[in-house]
Amino acid sequence: MRELFEETIERVLSDLVTPELIAEAERGAWPDLLWQAIIDTGLGPAAAPEALGGVGGSWHDSFALIRAAGRHAAPLPLAETIAVNWLLGLAGLDAAQGAASLGTGTGTLSNGHYSGSVADVPWGGSVDDVLVVASGSAPELVLLPRANAQVSQAWNVAREPRDLLIFSDAAPVARAPLPAGSSSEIIAQTGAMIRAAQIAGGLARLLHVATDYANQRVQFGRPIGKFQAIQHQLALLAEQTALASAAAEMAFALSAAGPAPFAIAGAKSVASEAAGQGAAIAHAVLGAIGFTYEHSLHFTTRRLWSWRAEFGSQTYWAQSLGQAMCGAGGTGFWPALTGAMAIDAQETT
Repeated sequence: MRELFEETIERVLSDLVTPELIAEAERGAWPDLLWQAIIDTGLGPAAAPEALGGVGGSWHDSFALIRAAGRHAAPLPLAETIAVNWLLGLAGLDAAQGAASLGTGTGTLSNGHYSGSVADVPWGGSVDDVLVVASGSAPELVLLPRANAQVSQAWNVAREPRDLLIFSDAAPVARAPLPAGSSSEIIAQTGAMIRAAQIAGGLARLLHVATDYANQRVQFGRPIGKFQAIQHQLALLAEQTALASAAAEMAFALSAAGPAPFAIAGAKSVASEAAGQGAAIAHAVLGAIGFTYEHSLHFTTRRLWSWRAEFGSQTYWAQSLGQAMCGAGGTGFWPALTGAMAIDAQETT
């Protein structure tokens, strides 16, 4: 299934995601042709069970899709839609029919209706539905129709929509108790996972662009990639790329039955740090040309700078990890560490 996902997503994104398309999206245009291609290939519900309207792929398989979305800087909520449908599947709910996004907020359910504000919703004004956790007698996953929300537009540094949605007595599309073993942080944890995977993809893009430029740009009679200082920087970029990808994929692999907090905290912390270092190296290698709007490098670096802070920053997740380890105590640290690193055999075959 993973190979099929990789082949399909690469074909779609390579053909349709261009610098011109990304620039248009940053000016507010919804990429209709790209989204239609996503619908036609059935990638939105990739990780949802077939019985619930999905494709039946595993969450680990979806890592390849979300990393590719980051590598191509796909200007639409593909990662969020995949994540929403995965969570709906865990809760036993049918997959969403259209574009969907994740929201974190302070809303409550009363008489079966939701009221509250949901901030920083990716593409909140464009998606069909938003998945949130609603408080009440017990936390619930609630899928809300965006049409019932008052939308206040906002953007991140990369000009990706991060809107504020305010719901008042909105009837959910679907609702269910949280999946077994999950906490009320399930949206933030899932969001952190997909951002870690997107960062890994973005770093892979930076490595390709920086290496290609270094091998073509001639200075003092030879390509700058032949100079030891540049080689050293490219090696560091390759190291950060591999580290972020490994950590993110580990989090996906360990979250087959639901978000794995330990692995997610480690992945987002590592990926966020790698995003900052990787962007700095890429811009140093390309020099002044990398800072111009005409060069495509900024489409990736601005996203890395944004994604590293979304759904929890490096500091937030590092603190979360530290608090969990301190809470485990001296006798609990090693079992927690080795338990988080043990991938189920079924996930590795």
